[in-house]
Amino acid sequence: MRLPRSLQTRLALSVGLVLTALWLLAATVTAVIVRGELDEVFDTALRETAERILPLAVIDIVGREDQVVSQRLASIREHDELFTYLVRDAEGRILLQSHAADPAVFPRYDGPGFQQTASHRLYGDAALQGTVSITVAEPLAHRASVAREIQMGLGLPLLVMLPVVLLAIILAVRFSLEPLRRFRTRLEARGARDLSAVPADDLPTEIDPLAGTLNGLMRRLREAFEAERSFAANAAHELRTPLAGAIAQAQRLRSETQDPATEARAAEIEATLKRLTRLSERLMQLARAEGGRLRVDRSADLRAVARIVVDDLGRVGAPGRIALSLPDAAVMSDIDPDAFAILCRNLVENALRHGAADVPIDVNLTENGQLIVANDGPVLPRETLDRLTARFERANASNDGNGLGLAIVAAIADRIESPLILESPRRGDTSGFQASIQMPTDNLARGTALNAERLA
Repeated sequence: MRLPRSLQTRLALSVGLVLTALWLLAATVTAVIVRGELDEVFDTALRETAERILPLAVIDIVGREDQVVSQRLASIREHDELFTYLVRDAEGRILLQSHAADPAVFPRYDGPGFQQTASHRLYGDAALQGTVSITVAEPLAHRASVAREIQMGLGLPLLVMLPVVLLAIILAVRFSLEPLRRFRTRLEARGARDLSAVPADDLPTEIDPLAGTLNGLMRRLREAFEAERSFAANAAHELRTPLAGAIAQAQRLRSETQDPATEARAAEIEATLKRLTRLSERLMQLARAEGGRLRVDRSADLRAVARIVVDDLGRVGAPGRIALSLPDAAVMSDIDPDAFAILCRNLVENALRHGAADVPIDVNLTENGQLIVANDGPVLPRETLDRLTARFERANASNDGNGLGLAIVAAIADRIESPLILESPRRGDTSGFQASIQMPTDNLARGTALNAERLA
C-alpha cells in the first residue's frame, strides 16, 4: 500500500489511526477492568442475598407444622427474576424456592462458597449446623448482557467522535502547515529569472533548514548566472574598441593600397570584423535581456520608441522597406524603453534580413500593446519555427545573420512573461513569416496620457 504524497494527509491519517488505536486499547482495558469490578459486585450481591434470605427461610421452615413440605413463593407482580434460590435440608429435599427457580440448574450443595456452571454463577450457605442450606443462582447471560452494554457505551462515542476528531486533526494539521503553503506560494510567484531569496521567517523550525538550503542554492545560482552574464557583457563591451580600431585599419589599408588582391583581402577582413562587431552587440543585448531589469516603475509610450527604431533602420539600411502602423492613442507600458527598443530592432532586422526585398516589412503596434512584425518570403515548416529561438540558430545557413536576434527577443518575452508567437505563413496570407508579442500595458497610465493628448 502506497502512502499518500500529501504531508498533510499523511499526518492526519497517522495521528488519526494512532488516536483510534489508543482509544480502542483504552476502551478494551477499561471494559476488562469494569468486567472484573462487575463480577465482584455481582458476587457480593449473590452473597448478601443468600445471607439475608437464609435466616428468614430458617424461621419460616422451623415454624411449619410439616417441615418436609416444599413451598414455592408466589410472585407479587410479573417481573424478571435475576436471582433465584433454593432452600434444602440435609438430604437435599427442597424446602423453599423462589417462584422462577428451576431446580435443574442448581447442583448438589457441597458446602458454602461460590460455584459456577456453564450457565449460572451460584453461591451457597448453610444454617442450623448444615441441616438447612441455601443456594442463590444468577444467569451468566445477565452479566454478559451488562458487559456488552458497557462495551457499547464505551465504543459508540468512538464511532460518533472519530469523524469529529479526524476533522479536528485535519484542520489542526492544515493550520500548522499554513506557513509552508505561504512559502510555496511565494516560491511559485517567482519568475523564471527571479533567483532572490524567498522570505522564510514564519516557517517551523523543522522546515526552516530546508528553506535556508533552498535560498542558499538560489543565491549560488544567481551568482553563477550573474558572473556568466557579466562576463559576456564585459567581453562584448571590451571588444568594441579594438574591433573599431581593426576596422579602421582595414579601411585605411583598402584606401592606401593599389594592389587589387590586397584590397580584396582587406575588404574581407573588414566584413569579418563588422560581423564580429554585430555579434558582440548581440551578446551585450542578450546579457541585458537575461540579466537586466526589464520592468520599471514608470510607464512610457511605446509608440515613440517604435518610431525611433523604425526610422533609424529605414534611414541606415532599408529606405522605404518598412511600413509602420501605430495607434492614435498612447500605448503605455512599464517595460524598459531600452528593452523594448532591443526587442523591436531585432524583430525588424530579422524581417529585413530574411524577407523578400521587393515587399515592405509590416510593423504594427496595436492599442492593447501587441507588437506584430511580418515579412514576405517562403513558408517555414513548423519544426524550423520551433528551433528559431535557440541561440545561434538560423533558418537559412547561407545568410550572414548570427542567429541571436530571435533568441534575444525570446529571452525578453520570457522575462516579461509574454509568449513570443512565430507563424508561417503570416496571418491572412499564403506566404511569409510573422512574429508577435504582447507588451505589458498600463491602462491607468494610458487613460491619463489620452486625456493629456485631448487637452493639448
